Amino acid sequence: MPGDSNLVLKTHPLQAESPPIVLASRSAARRALLESAGLSVTCRAAEVDEHAIRQHCRAQEMDASQTALELARAKARATRADPGAVVIGADQMLSCAGEWFDKPENLSVARCHLRTLRGKAHMLHTAVVMMRDGRETWRHVACPVLHMRAFSDSFLDRYLAIEGDAILSCVGCYRLEGPGIHLFSRIEGDHAAILGLPLLPLLDALRVDNIIMR
Repeated sequence: MPGDSNLVLKTHPLQAESPPIVLASRSAARRALLESAGLSVTCRAAEVDEHAIRQHCRAQEMDASQTALELARAKARATRADPGAVVIGADQMLSCAGEWFDKPENLSVARCHLRTLRGKAHMLHTAVVMMRDGRETWRHVACPVLHMRAFSDSFLDRYLAIEGDAILSCVGCYRLEGPGIHLFSRIEGDHAAILGLPLLPLLDALRVDNIIMR
């Protein structure tokens, strides 16, 4: 009989041994997207004043996409990394009829947000940047559009009871990979971008820099 070692699957990584990749985010969804693509990443949450950055962007009359990029840049810059490491910063803004929506402070605010978005289309502005040694090497913004159905108040009550505090970290008060999918009638755009990271453009940028195989 063959030895036990023959039963162990041998890995064939697509990622170069160096440089390391650091994800400047505490988002489990973003980490899962990268790891599901076979990438090895280190996650380090960036501490930035998001509210102050958004206020500054508003004062400079930046749009939601530009603001998402500024937030992503700030997170990448604020993240500690070894020399030469690739730091990926990402953030997301939600706009509906010209209004910006932030992450809800509590479930009462989440209820108000969802009532406002109900029966309307909104846009997610999902930004990602790559930095090495403090220098931005690449950036991208994806803008998927989501059409929220005209759900009933009784559905909304049940949805909030099921999801609870889990949606307080979501800018749109929903997790598309969970019960949040029931909120929608139609979705236009990249699924990964909706989850928080435009994965295909990011993988292409990593190939250009020879960080993963071409």
